[in-house]
Amino acid sequence: MKKELKIYLASPRGFCAGVKRAIDIVEKSISKYGSPVYVRHEIVHNKQVVEELKKKGAIFVDELSDVKDNSRPVIFSAHGVPKSVPEEAKLKNLSFVDATCPLVSKVHRESEQLNKNGYDILLIGHKNHPEVIGTMGQLRKDSIKLVETKSDAESLNVEDFKKPLAYITQTTLSVDDTAEIIDILKRKFPKIKGPIKEDICYATTNRQSAVKKIASKCDIFFIVGSRNSSNSVRLVEVAKKAGCNKSLLMHSEKDIPYNEIEKSSVIGISSGASAPEKLVQELLNSIKKDRKVSLEEVIVAEEKVVFKLPKELN
Repeated sequence: MKKELKIYLASPRGFCAGVKRAIDIVEKSISKYGSPVYVRHEIVHNKQVVEELKKKGAIFVDELSDVKDNSRPVIFSAHGVPKSVPEEAKLKNLSFVDATCPLVSKVHRESEQLNKNGYDILLIGHKNHPEVIGTMGQLRKDSIKLVETKSDAESLNVEDFKKPLAYITQTTLSVDDTAEIIDILKRKFPKIKGPIKEDICYATTNRQSAVKKIASKCDIFFIVGSRNSSNSVRLVEVAKKAGCNKSLLMHSEKDIPYNEIEKSSVIGISSGASAPEKLVQELLNSIKKDRKVSLEEVIVAEEKVVFKLPKELN
């Protein structure tokens, strides 16, 4: 007799509209222009997605200087790129398709507008994340400053800034952690200007809300996603903070911890915005081999967002 196991499946989970659009852009570019097409950086942060696109004819490169054939199109990843990248592509006569998520592009436009209106800008985000590199690369170095932590926010001084201050954020941060940093900034700089509509994207917010709703009921929580996926790593942190200490990132090299599952009676599962649903289903099927599973999907929002493709691919 298999032991009973309750599984809560968080919804929404997995692919968001920006990720779907970016993958579509690579696939449609291959079918329109033939293979290979080059992609600068991982199109989205998921190993399986990248491997499948490689099989279809995508070549992933770190920089434009790694492109071996300048007659082939180059695609910029969903995380966005500094302004210097399309400029370099034009100098090299490369044709390019920009797969930057529209919600990241919104933050880019916001930063430029604030800069034009005479603000110094604080970007709340994680150093070296491609999205942060892209956003900071929209402006001159001296007009935007990165704030990673609460102590970074505390250490800022009013006299360091000659102009009025505004803040923007990376789109894939922890909603709660970011709110704590914003509170410090507002306390230190009462006149600081925030975004009209918050920068953390709907998909990040929804996935975190679903995890929060379930976590305290679970003995163990699995987040399916890659180690370099900011939003997936945040989901693990959110699950821990919401009451499930044993929250694990299930990335491609991670073995399923059957011993831990054996000791559990309730499990939670979600996945990051760049993780394919089939990886969640594979995890479920593996667990079902040893346990009699009752599955409950916990839905906190319906996502109907669809982003249009760039006009050259329509």
